[in-house]
Amino acid sequence: MATLYKNCNLFDAVNEKIQGNAWLLVDDQGIITKTGTGKTPQAEKVVDLQGQYVMPGLINAHTHIMLDPTLKVQADSTETAATVQALHNLRTLLKSGVTAIRDCGAVFDVDIQLMKLMQQGLVDGPEIVPSGRPMSIVGGHGDFTVGQDHDQNWGHLVNSKAEMRQAVREEFKHGAKNIKVMATGGVMSPTDRVDDTELSLEELQTAVSEAHSKHMTVASHAQGNRGIELSLQAGVDSIEHGIFLDEAQADFMVEHNVCLVPTLNASQCIADAGDLVPDYMQKKNSQIIKTFYKNVGMAIKKGVKVVVGTDAGTPLSMFDRSTTREMDLLVKAGATTLQALLGATRYAAELLQIADHCGSLTAGKEANFLVLQNNPLADVTAVNQVDKQVYQRGQLVK
Repeated sequence: MATLYKNCNLFDAVNEKIQGNAWLLVDDQGIITKTGTGKTPQAEKVVDLQGQYVMPGLINAHTHIMLDPTLKVQADSTETAATVQALHNLRTLLKSGVTAIRDCGAVFDVDIQLMKLMQQGLVDGPEIVPSGRPMSIVGGHGDFTVGQDHDQNWGHLVNSKAEMRQAVREEFKHGAKNIKVMATGGVMSPTDRVDDTELSLEELQTAVSEAHSKHMTVASHAQGNRGIELSLQAGVDSIEHGIFLDEAQADFMVEHNVCLVPTLNASQCIADAGDLVPDYMQKKNSQIIKTFYKNVGMAIKKGVKVVVGTDAGTPLSMFDRSTTREMDLLVKAGATTLQALLGATRYAAELLQIADHCGSLTAGKEANFLVLQNNPLADVTAVNQVDKQVYQRGQLVK
């Protein structure tokens, strides 16, 4: 049975303006068959959206669904705990308006397992583009022990090109769609510094070569300048964080269509957390946050394609509001509302290689959309609306 959604103001993420008096025709599989303005087609079911604003469902390109951002639950202690936490977070994300995510490093490959269950219709939540376990050096940003007896590791600890090749192939076998590499140290790891260079150029090149030969993307956790440089030389698809990005690197990213996923939200959450987070984390974050905002603003000004990701799951980066908060912060850093909206829709879908079926509202795409009272293109905070309607494949999420 076809459903007609009529009388809306449409931002479809293809046309870069609002289309008034618009409509969407959706089939019984939740696929958009036609869109238009003015005169409406016939349909068995009609939903009058009463002049409200419609935009694509949000995409969060950097999450950690197995983590508890409230710091109350040690979700990585066992695979069961991580799975329970992830299921809760997925439901929260969907209700908040997020209809697709990329998970950027999950213990026990929980994101891959849940993706497979979701494809069988056994789990509800946003579409998952999984990375599985990340690639790290010994003592690096991905070297955290997990498991009830702390006898397993969050990441693959690689010490050579051969070990990197094997680790990437293992994640490919399990079902990863993206490979996460830890090219530098990080704010949240106690044993390194933000600008430590960790994976070598040869190891990064091996990761990229293996991943790209198997239709996977590569996301590089790269905060220090040298690690960003090596990641770009290796050919990664996105720089995650990019705190010490310089102008030449930004120019390179524009020329080679490399996306930046800043996760300003994560840094701001730590800044706001006070003594809720360890002293080392607060100290490292305080040393970089001004530079972080400045360099993200520079990248935006130069035309780097910025994609919305939040590091949801890290301290106080909440799954119900971090996506819209990141959009707010990008605008404050210098993005236009259009850039922020595209960063959470079309640009994100392109990076995640899911643009064939989501990220915009055109014929042939899934009917994943939000219904808002106010115009998001005029003010991106319109997306913060708590009681907004969320549709996934044509079904109202409740």
